[in-house]
Amino acid sequence: STVLDDPGQDWVTYKPKGNMNVLDKIYPEGIKVPRKLFGTNIIHLPTVKTHVFTTITGAMKNAFGGLLHQNRHWAHADIHNTLVDLLRIQYEIHDNVFAVMDGTFAGDGPGPRAMSFKVKNYILASYDQVAIDSISAKLMGFDPMQIPKLRIAHEAGLGIAKPSEIKVDGDSIEKQNWNFSKNKNTFASRVQKLIYWGPLKPLEKLLLRTPLVNLAFLASNLYHNSFWLRFIGKPRVRKAFETNWGRLLSSYKIVKP
Repeated sequence: STVLDDPGQDWVTYKPKGNMNVLDKIYPEGIKVPRKLFGTNIIHLPTVKTHVFTTITGAMKNAFGGLLHQNRHWAHADIHNTLVDLLRIQYEIHDNVFAVMDGTFAGDGPGPRAMSFKVKNYILASYDQVAIDSISAKLMGFDPMQIPKLRIAHEAGLGIAKPSEIKVDGDSIEKQNWNFSKNKNTFASRVQKLIYWGPLKPLEKLLLRTPLVNLAFLASNLYHNSFWLRFIGKPRVRKAFETNWGRLLSSYKIVKP
């Protein structure tokens, strides 16, 4: 297995063939991507869940943690255009891109780290990264064309976001609307939004592009891993293991090499 953030990974400057919306401006010194991913077949394994910055996460969002280096938080302020740029780069450097999305458990609330789980029993799969995200959005109760990353990618010809234009094999989803929440936040995401799009915007570079950013990482870690996980997350995990999927997972025997 490979962890792309590990020291020793070869990150190279890549000049995209297609026009970039924002990445060339966010990283004027050059867009760096892992050399190891050139000429590969990529299978994304996202889950169906909401997200505090992008309404939903999904296949397109997966590339945010794989194709951008440790300073990827610089791109949060224009996350939707960033994800469209990353999708374009994926289509340029990968031989094939496929996604299988797990909707057996779906995440509702201030994702990706502080959600409630819902048992939904769906598995989605597609070569079209925009289409699979759009169908997951529709299932959760959102209009895909109102989610900027999906609309922009659709208009750029990078995939299909209009559900009426997507051929869905398998169970009908026409009457599915899970009514997931759209605007829930954690304390951490509220502060981040003040920096990215609110009154703290003038301080963005000071707070996020200097050593002060380590304070933000520390605060997020303390909140999510010390407080939220201990008092809210772990009880939800225990409840998840009481479901059929949880009992199935518990029945697996882990064989150590």
